[in-house]
Amino acid sequence: MTIEVRDNTDESRYEAALDGVPLGFAYYQLADERVVFTHTEVLPEAEGKGVASTLIRWALDDVRRQGKQIVPLCPFVAAFLKRHPDYADLVA
Repeated sequence: MTIEVRDNTDESRYEAALDGVPLGFAYYQLADERVVFTHTEVLPEAEGKGVASTLIRWALDDVRRQGKQIVPLCPFVAAFLKRHPDYADLVA
């Protein structure tokens, strides 16, 4: 299973999909050079399959490529950061 992730800037969210079928979303707001993650949502049929972790890892890597920082208001993003300290440098 290869999960595809993209940044849908029109909707202010990162989207995870499998074969074009949406599986999850990570919503954000932009504040200057910061990306404020507000909510992560995975469809019930995709829960427990690593969708949210793949989605957040891709989103954080994208933020890093842009040279921005994050504000992890979303509880899932905050928990992900605790498990993956290699992303701690992104936290504003």
